[in-house]
Amino acid sequence: MAKRLFDWVMSSLGLLTLAPLLLLIALLVKLDSPGPVFFRQERVGRHGVPFRIHKFRTMRFDPAGAGPQITVGADDRITRVGRFLRASKLDELAQLIDVWLGSMSLVGPRPEVPRYVAHYPVSLRDKVLSVRPGITDIASIEYRDESAVLARASDPEQAYLHEVLPHKLALAARYVDEASLALDVRLILRTILAILRR
Repeated sequence: MAKRLFDWVMSSLGLLTLAPLLLLIALLVKLDSPGPVFFRQERVGRHGVPFRIHKFRTMRFDPAGAGPQITVGADDRITRVGRFLRASKLDELAQLIDVWLGSMSLVGPRPEVPRYVAHYPVSLRDKVLSVRPGITDIASIEYRDESAVLARASDPEQAYLHEVLPHKLALAARYVDEASLALDVRLILRTILAILRR
């Protein structure tokens, strides 16, 4: 209950305080390439309940959604504004909407698409999905350059499934075991510092 109240208060303050920046990002996305401001995609939330995540769109609009679900290196689908938004993580600010609505938390395991959740080991699946997914977590900080790592693999999707995902799940399980408001505040500060350093 305390965590949900913290999330709601902080996301409300964030949406109000950052409103001018969010509007500017929306305008830049719209001017840079045709398509919607937000990228919406089904992700798996708490207790396996699906929801549609918000992100500022960073790729060329593909209504068929035919492209791969992971981004590898200098993906040519990424727009000019999208490249900056991804590097600065500003595209993730739209997820404050999901936190406010209750689908997500500020801190928690990053939500995956159903296709990758199907690969979660049974021993970890229920634990990782027992909490609301978050905008940031330990894995988000450690894997800030995930697409560059995958670009070096001969088969990026297999590298993600068999190398990156297991490590992310281990970190997510650790977060669930150690979860507290104090830990959330530390991870939020670490995330902000990582972004500013970059």
